Amino acid sequence: MQGTTSCPLYRRRALALLISACAASGWAASAQAADAFAVDSPWMTGDWGGLRTEWLNKGIDIQAGYTGESASLLHGGYNHDHVTRYADQFNLGANMDLQKLLGWNDAAFSISLTNRNGDNLNEKIDDPRATGLGSTQEIQGRGAVTRLSELWVSKGWFDDALNIKLGRMAVSDDFAVEDCSFQALAFCGSQPGNYVNSIYNGPISQWAARVRYRLNDQIYAQVGAFNINPSDLDNDNGFKLNTAGTQGTLVPVELVWAPKVNQLPGEYRIGYYHSTANGTDVYKDANNQPAAITGDAYRSDTSRHGFWLVGKQQLTSVGGDTSRGLTLTASATFQDRATTPVDSYQKVSLVYKGPFDARPTDTLGLGIARIHASSLFLRNAKTANDQSGLSYNDAGYVPEQHSEYATELNYGIQATKWLNVMPNVQYIKNPDGVRQVDNALVFGLQVQSQF
Repeated sequence: MQGTTSCPLYRRRALALLISACAASGWAASAQAADAFAVDSPWMTGDWGGLRTEWLNKGIDIQAGYTGESASLLHGGYNHDHVTRYADQFNLGANMDLQKLLGWNDAAFSISLTNRNGDNLNEKIDDPRATGLGSTQEIQGRGAVTRLSELWVSKGWFDDALNIKLGRMAVSDDFAVEDCSFQALAFCGSQPGNYVNSIYNGPISQWAARVRYRLNDQIYAQVGAFNINPSDLDNDNGFKLNTAGTQGTLVPVELVWAPKVNQLPGEYRIGYYHSTANGTDVYKDANNQPAAITGDAYRSDTSRHGFWLVGKQQLTSVGGDTSRGLTLTASATFQDRATTPVDSYQKVSLVYKGPFDARPTDTLGLGIARIHASSLFLRNAKTANDQSGLSYNDAGYVPEQHSEYATELNYGIQATKWLNVMPNVQYIKNPDGVRQVDNALVFGLQVQSQF
């Protein structure tokens, strides 16, 4: 959720040239494969003359894509400015099935690069003195830089009942996983990483290990160990591989149950994390007194913890076709209120795939979320304002943050197999939980393409 500046144009051109070169090499291979821009091709650049399908059969899946998100403030917010902001992300990588490629049973390898650019509309919606609780563009943040987002290998044993994954990865790749069928951050991806600064979602990667044990076809348990290194967030460290700057280890554990209810798929997760990295207290100083009164530095707490619940269940199908129908997702996270400005989050969303027979792959989505500021974080602000005697319109006032409520309604148009366009309307009540800021109405547009 950090602000970024525009990325130099040469980075975009370099990625485009690389994709074009790959496409050109493949187009000469065969005249029978899907052409570039073919509506029924899963890739905008086509099958590269059959080369891409050939690689897939050998276990090599090239991943290249683009996501762009614009957001326009129609009403309300801190500044009442009718402005539009745009952010985007390019990704390039490969997933490799090492069983097909090298004969290694239940083994896989992945590498991915990510480049983000653009600006966030929340800079106009939110009180600039407040701590950010949400974003209207989930793709924006973590700097305008190219990063190594994945570099890992996994290996399974005993018919993949036991699986170990090692390398550079994000916590959100495996733990508290949620779909991203919305543009607002409150409805996209693993939520603990949006609020806890020792948990990094993609595109940030960390040195890590994950061990998964599958109890049966429906249930598995997993545990991870992730290196906590804030320097990984720096723009200059997009390809940093050493561990200098390490502050601790994050250990998440999770139990996942994936049943079928009335022959419809579901997935339910319960997890817990413990961080050994120190966290700054949001209220007390080293002597357990309110830091806003004493003027001393906020104390450093020696550990942090929290837990999450995620449930996803398809509720309906269309004429027995389970690729269409209504899916309900609900999730909640609870963080350490002494060291985390956001101590809890709750969300419920509905996504209907194939709402019309003529549009079987379109989606209609509705989501509502509550992002709650820690009671100690709020108490700190109230204490500071009581001490200073300042009111909201005074420059030195500390915004008192309560709960933000975010709502999004969207319609995803699957224009081709490789292009999705999703207009959306977002309504934010109490942006950043600051009740003095007017509720905001936002129009958004997300474009996703697979090259």
